[in-house]
Amino acid sequence: MRYFRLLVLGNGISAYGSYLNMVALNVFVYDATGSALAAGLFMAVRLATNVVSGWVSGRLVSVHDRKRLMVGADLCQAVALLSLLLAPEGTRPGLLYVLAVVTGGCSTLSQVALRSSIPEIVGAEHRVRANGLLVTGRSLAMIAGFASSGVVVAQLGYSAAFALDAATFLVSATVLSLLPVRTRAATDAADAGPGSAKDSGTARRTARMLLGTAPLLMAMIAVRAVDGLGSSSHNVALPIYSSGLDPDHPATFISQFWATWAIGTIVAQQVIGRVTKKSGRTPGERAFALGACVMSAGFIVVFCGLPTVPAVIAALVAGAADGFTEIVYVSRLQTAPDDQRGRLFGLSASAENTGFGLGMLVCGALLETFSPLQVVAAFHGLAIALCAALLVWLAGRGRTATAPPTREPTGRDTPTVTEGRG
Repeated sequence: MRYFRLLVLGNGISAYGSYLNMVALNVFVYDATGSALAAGLFMAVRLATNVVSGWVSGRLVSVHDRKRLMVGADLCQAVALLSLLLAPEGTRPGLLYVLAVVTGGCSTLSQVALRSSIPEIVGAEHRVRANGLLVTGRSLAMIAGFASSGVVVAQLGYSAAFALDAATFLVSATVLSLLPVRTRAATDAADAGPGSAKDSGTARRTARMLLGTAPLLMAMIAVRAVDGLGSSSHNVALPIYSSGLDPDHPATFISQFWATWAIGTIVAQQVIGRVTKKSGRTPGERAFALGACVMSAGFIVVFCGLPTVPAVIAALVAGAADGFTEIVYVSRLQTAPDDQRGRLFGLSASAENTGFGLGMLVCGALLETFSPLQVVAAFHGLAIALCAALLVWLAGRGRTATAPPTREPTGRDTPTVTEGRG
């Protein structure tokens, strides 16, 4: 864990660059082109790249050195930003879409590689604590990135913002390259490689693994995809809702919301770390489903028009449940064998990005007709319904799996064991 804290620091710096980059680039696209359509197309290209790169990243992290992939992803983003910074102004609009592909693909690749590597870096027994530290680091980075982006662009200009973005990725790449960490199981590191016998059989083993545990893993991934829909709803609705609360100071509630949400994720990291250390057990699928229900319910309550204090408390609960669910989900997927983990996280990244991207498009259209509360309640309500169905299924699966042997009356009074298939 000593080296991992430095990795968290580097990852947090990189995440700060990503969030700063997200805001600065979106504003720059509109200023450079003067077209809302071009700005929307830029976001669409980036989101589409995130979805597609999930599948590609899963294969890459299964057959290549993950540490080198993460370093390369940071360096590619730094080079792309510096290229935009140094390019003549007339060529910048065309380069923006190249940058959207590079940043979208590299951010997903880095995330899949890091999540797949955690059990090998810190040991499987410490993965929950490690995931909690990463969630906290990224939450703080998101707040800092969103909060500072407007100030950086307004006070220093786009060139300074792009240079700062590039510097964060260079720092992250440097920190990661200097850390003596192993990101792959020893046997996999020896055998992995494009075209190797191990590589050729990995896809088949992953398919068998998914088929063997498909109902459970696919249900969890589906919940995360629908959570992406819910997340997009409150992200899109928040500025509209905040403007309705205080037209003169619309940023006030947004700042309060995200700051409180970040505090909640930190609280979740501390609580789950202590509980796991004390009990020696990692929260499982039921905890994941319950946490997702609480998270979605918290986000819905935030938009109910409550006074400031109850709304802030709801945001705190939503943030804590969000952080808790993220940690439990990632830790659960990390129980898969190392050679299958990369493709599993690649599939998860594609599902989550698909849900978020689709939600951004649909929510924007729905908010033209419906209120923020109605839109957020609909999307997060869908997540709650899916989680409730998962809980019911898990309860039935548990009863079937633990059904006691029964004695059937036969001529020879031979006991017959009824086994649940789960």
